[in-house]
Amino acid sequence: MSSARPAPPSTRAVAPLYAAGFTTAFGAHSVAAGLGAEVGAARGDIGAGLLALGVFLALYDLAEVVLKPVFGSLADRIGPRPVIVVGLLGFAVASLVGIASANLVLLAVARLGQGAAASAFSPASSAAVARLAGARTGRAFGRYGSWKSLGYALGPLIGAGLILAGGLPLLFGALAVIALVAAGWAAVAVPAIAPLRRPRYTLADLARQLVERSFLGPTAVLAASTGSLGAAVGFLPAIAAAAGLGTVVSLGAVTVLALASVLVQPGVGRARDAGRIADRPAMAGGLALVAVGIVAGALGVLVSGVATGVLVYVAAALIGTGIAVTTPVAFAHLADATPPERMGRTMGTAELGRELGDAGGPLLVGAVAAGAGIGWGLGALAVVVGATATAAPRSRSVADS
Repeated sequence: MSSARPAPPSTRAVAPLYAAGFTTAFGAHSVAAGLGAEVGAARGDIGAGLLALGVFLALYDLAEVVLKPVFGSLADRIGPRPVIVVGLLGFAVASLVGIASANLVLLAVARLGQGAAASAFSPASSAAVARLAGARTGRAFGRYGSWKSLGYALGPLIGAGLILAGGLPLLFGALAVIALVAAGWAAVAVPAIAPLRRPRYTLADLARQLVERSFLGPTAVLAASTGSLGAAVGFLPAIAAAAGLGTVVSLGAVTVLALASVLVQPGVGRARDAGRIADRPAMAGGLALVAVGIVAGALGVLVSGVATGVLVYVAAALIGTGIAVTTPVAFAHLADATPPERMGRTMGTAELGRELGDAGGPLLVGAVAAGAGIGWGLGALAVVVGATATAAPRSRSVADS
């Protein structure tokens, strides 16, 4: 076994990690939300084809899916801090390239570069949170997750405002500033975390570690909750708007979801550390809340007017609360079940699963909705989320492999 984790650090040391988490989530969702409108409206180099839009939306996630485990392992070898700082600087550079968004090639390079850079600092930040948390992994990931959820949920709203004010160049410029500030903050405030001596792992060892329930269970839970978040942010406002409730009321559902997720996560993390909630009931119960919320949103299609608004807001509150329960517990379980010397690789691979869920949730709803309507699309997602609840692991014992 590795040596015991240190005592929890000060808030000053971990706050830049929360900023990094917000940056990757905000960068992913703010640009994705505005890109469709910009691509559809443009007529020069970019064009209006759905194929071009699909490519641009996929570039960020493609880079993350390929590179997150790689950079997670790098954080294990050299320590998380340099990977975080260089990754944030790379994100800023890629965002500056995106200011020239009227050019198709530069926009593609910017989006791919942002995804590659986020692939570095996102898993490294998660690994640093876990390494610095001491025995209070629930509390640490409760705070980290609340900031990341804030970026996921509010990214489309803030991104839309920036695009309205100055187009994609203003949004990319804002992302560059945020990343530069976060990089400087991390460089001076995050303590150096020395890499730990690691045993040699064979491919068979890696395969065995990846199929352990202590890894697969929390990763599946994170994928389901993140996929539900992406679907809710996109489809709940669409349901409200179709009922004639107006833009402000429709987008208000996203605010409710964000507030529920942000406010509840820290308390859940503290309760988990104090032993007041166990991992499996928390993860399964959180996904059950998410599934019920999705069903409520689906029922909103069957009614109209104020009734639709009530169901959409109830759905947003339930989904946000369910995500707030599952996220810190799942990440804390992963941290406690992983030897510190391979924390980066584990977090990188788990983040890969989360990205697959982020892409898969909206895709599932959209595919079913195209043939049967949004209600059936959300219903299909609710079934998948409910089934995933059975994957929650039973314990949080530390692996000794």
